Amino acid sequence: MDYTLLVVGLLSFLGGHSVSIFARPWRDAQAAKLGEIPWKGLYAVVALLTFGLLVWGYGATRINPIVIWTPPDWTRHVASLLTLPAFILIIAAYVPGDRFKSAVGHPLLAGTMIWALAHLLANGNLGDVLLFGGFLIWAIADFISARRRDRAAGKIYVAGPLSRTIITVIVGIVAWAAFARFGHQPLIGVSPFAIT
Repeated sequence: MDYTLLVVGLLSFLGGHSVSIFARPWRDAQAAKLGEIPWKGLYAVVALLTFGLLVWGYGATRINPIVIWTPPDWTRHVASLLTLPAFILIIAAYVPGDRFKSAVGHPLLAGTMIWALAHLLANGNLGDVLLFGGFLIWAIADFISARRRDRAAGKIYVAGPLSRTIITVIVGIVAWAAFARFGHQPLIGVSPFAIT
């Protein structure tokens, strides 16, 4: 049952976020019919509900984990460091004109790929493999799809002043350090930089 909740939550959450990959014309038609703001509101409600199911399911798998492999301790430290560029890229998605967006096109998806890969390296339970492996596969597929759409539309992400990229990096580092120090242990139960 624990893994059923996780799989249903994962498929629901990532499925909802895959509409642009597999059904872009349908998505555009629904947004046109409902209006862009009501469509986004409905989308946000569905995303929150399915994310809640995903978190609940993942939490349940951690109570009685099925161990597939036991990663060496050093992988946890590698994962902690890999999440730094992931945080910076995720922040870059929300800073107009930063150079990461100009270079990558979709830094949120690139950051998600790095985040998921980092966590796959450091976690060997079945629930972890399902969660982080699912996010990695989805982010790769969505990134490829988004870049294809960009090329077809001739879309270019123009870099703004260097100051925007500097702000992106600073905010990313601060967010990464703050979450590693104050958020990861209370929310996930693991201290990323703990020495064992």
